[in-house]
Amino acid sequence: MSATESDPEVDTEESTGEPVLTELPPSSKLVYKVLEYEGSMTQEEIADESRLCARTVRYALGKLEDEELVTSRVYLEDARQSKYRIAD
Repeated sequence: MSATESDPEVDTEESTGEPVLTELPPSSKLVYKVLEYEGSMTQEEIADESRLCARTVRYALGKLEDEELVTSRVYLEDARQSKYRIAD
């Protein structure tokens, strides 16, 4: 393979060089898909919908936020919680 060819095993976005969703743990992928299909949700709502435990959802959201794939805002109905959604 030449230096100009890309390795098909490495999943990176062409424009930024950042890892994409395929490099994240399965729990992060599931949480991302739940948010993609259901829209913005709290951690509790994500846990209910995905059937993952709260700790796993928290971990997955942390990974997604680190990769800037998900953003959070204060949930106005209960300021102790945050609403998560797919980043624009």
